[in-house]
Amino acid sequence: MNQASTAALRDKWKIAFLLGIGVLINYFDRVNLSVSHEALYATFGISDITFGYLSAAYNWTYALCQLPIGVILDTFGVRRVGRISTFIWSIATFGAAITPNISGFFGARLLLGVGEAPSFPGNAKAIGLWFPQKERSLATAIFDSAAKLAPALGVPLLGIFLIRFGWRWSFAFTGLLSLFFFALFYFVYRDPDVPADAETDQPEQVDSGEPLSLWYLMRQKKVLGLLLGFGAYNYVFYLLLTWLPSYLAQSLHIDLLHSFLYTGAPWLFAAVTDIVVGGWLADSLIQRGWNADYVRRAILIGGTALGLGILGAAHTHSAPVALFWISISIGGLSAAAPIGWAATTLIAPRSSVGTLGGILNFSNQLSGIAAPIITGYLVYHRQSYAAAFGVAAAYLIVGIMGYWFLMGKIEPVPANL
Repeated sequence: MNQASTAALRDKWKIAFLLGIGVLINYFDRVNLSVSHEALYATFGISDITFGYLSAAYNWTYALCQLPIGVILDTFGVRRVGRISTFIWSIATFGAAITPNISGFFGARLLLGVGEAPSFPGNAKAIGLWFPQKERSLATAIFDSAAKLAPALGVPLLGIFLIRFGWRWSFAFTGLLSLFFFALFYFVYRDPDVPADAETDQPEQVDSGEPLSLWYLMRQKKVLGLLLGFGAYNYVFYLLLTWLPSYLAQSLHIDLLHSFLYTGAPWLFAAVTDIVVGGWLADSLIQRGWNADYVRRAILIGGTALGLGILGAAHTHSAPVALFWISISIGGLSAAAPIGWAATTLIAPRSSVGTLGGILNFSNQLSGIAAPIITGYLVYHRQSYAAAFGVAAAYLIVGIMGYWFLMGKIEPVPANL
């Protein structure tokens, strides 16, 4: 391997870990709210229903930005859009720390959604530029697993920080972390001189250079199947991201500090399955000659099916049993997640990956909006999480059917003739 090849190899993995750091920090911003549930109730007098809406506020603007942000990423590139977005989300986090009322808090969360909107479609586009297809599952898993590592580390860390210093300082702390990442991204990220697929002898995807339109992609059956399956994953993800500490405290009667500590266990398991199964194992099997489509679909559908384990926590009053089934659920879904994100680079041509990533994340955020709100209503009226977990399981069944019957083989959509 010559010196130039060694430098390129080092640079692409540096970029992958940079993207992972960004996801880790912006998910610290997100889990900060679930950690602060009781403190916000004491400060502003909010109910479970209001907390559900507050948890979803971030996703409203995040979702609205997804369709245009994909086109913007394909037009202006990851570097320019990423610099602006990281600065915006830093300001939003500080805004939450200093707001005097609940209206201001809603405003800060809405702005946070705008700032973080380019993160995942931008990351998917960056991975598509830097990595050949046989390495994309692991590269994608590096940043996607950070979304699970963040609550595993962030909930206990921010929980202890909140108990010791108060919720405003916990938001100020994540604001400082966000500013740190803004500076890191500003000086480190760049696009490769030559896209990864252009360096391979047998590229799996031929890019005509003509981007597929937003509306054309949204009409494809393959894209619809991906949206249903990934939307189901994101529903469970946001249900647990926003409500797991409260579930442990309210249903299992665990004190606040221990609910923060116990919350980390399922998310840590999810981070491991994400990077080991959805990343390393998938790429390893493909590089050994296994059929790439069979490997990816087996992990995608099998992992989503394991998500149904959430039903095991619906009626139990045992913390170990609940944590076991929640770990199985989010662990299986997390193994599938890198495959879902990598699919955007396999289904769409390079010139349209940002657009498809935006469509996918728009669908995801509709689930992110619905999950905390529906859960809030069900918990408020039923004083139980069983129905909320049942709704999540029903959506997962729809998602599995979407992967199986609509998406089918993970291959490029036909050209827009």
